[in-house]
Amino acid sequence: MKRETAMRALVCSAIDGASVAPGDLPRPQPGPGEVLVKVAAAGVNFADTLIVRGQYQEKPELPFAPGLELSGVVEATGDGVTEPASGRRIMALTGLGAFAEYAVAKQSDAFPLPEEMDFDTAAGFAVTYGTAHGALRWHADLQPGETLMVHGAAGGVGLAAVECGKAMGARVIASAGSPEKLKVASDHGADATIDYRQEDVKTRMRELTEGRGVDVVFDPVGGQVFDASLRATAWGGRLVVIGFAAGEVQQIPANILLVKNISVHGMYWGSNRKMAPQRLAEQFAELFDWYKAGRIKPYISHAYALDEGAQALADLRARKTAGKVVIRP
Repeated sequence: MKRETAMRALVCSAIDGASVAPGDLPRPQPGPGEVLVKVAAAGVNFADTLIVRGQYQEKPELPFAPGLELSGVVEATGDGVTEPASGRRIMALTGLGAFAEYAVAKQSDAFPLPEEMDFDTAAGFAVTYGTAHGALRWHADLQPGETLMVHGAAGGVGLAAVECGKAMGARVIASAGSPEKLKVASDHGADATIDYRQEDVKTRMRELTEGRGVDVVFDPVGGQVFDASLRATAWGGRLVVIGFAAGEVQQIPANILLVKNISVHGMYWGSNRKMAPQRLAEQFAELFDWYKAGRIKPYISHAYALDEGAQALADLRARKTAGKVVIRP
């Protein structure tokens, strides 16, 4: 990939979590099959906080700009690219580099935006709604009338799961760590809530289902929350593991899976970019239809300038935000 003049970016200069600050990086140029995007906004994800600490699956070469996803306008296209054309409004997956004035994305990772969708919404849309939709549609096979338990329900991916669950016809129970966060989940469609700091999660899940247990669990938290959910899942239930925000990777007792005919699915949505890219276009088509119909309403709680990018990562990691957080270069 050719490089030319400098651009402003949020630069990670060491893998220690603290060496993230505004700076300059070479402005990228699109290679074959790529597009150059003038970034309007970039979504902040929990994975970004892991990447700058060396705790993610990928270890980028230093220095680099974090940022998995963005929205903006196509500035230029590489060889072989006819769509999206220059001037097209898009959202795109980058893996790295979104926290900058310009970024490059593969043609297959760039998706034209509906006219109704603004840049802030689009910047935080792909990863959270893609993950939530994929977990519930592909892995959990969530059906109308089933009960869905969403943990971390006020976070970006959790809130997306609440909305996708409602769009798919489920009854949704949401858990979070404060009344304020539970109100956010309720405002976005949750039928019942659990304050995990004040209530016993397993007991409340059983009470809210009259002892039957929930059909599907969406879990980006892990640890003790997963353990409680496993014991409050109905016969034939499905649990989807999204991540381990609690910092503890649980060990799953296979005897419980056997006795209750429960299945546990891992969901690393980003791997579909390589292994099953056709899935993404199909799911975004459905998600964009839901958005245009008002069935999902993404919530952007905080927008930071590029110079405030390190604070954005810190606030997200400390769970001081709700919904989605974006950075505007």
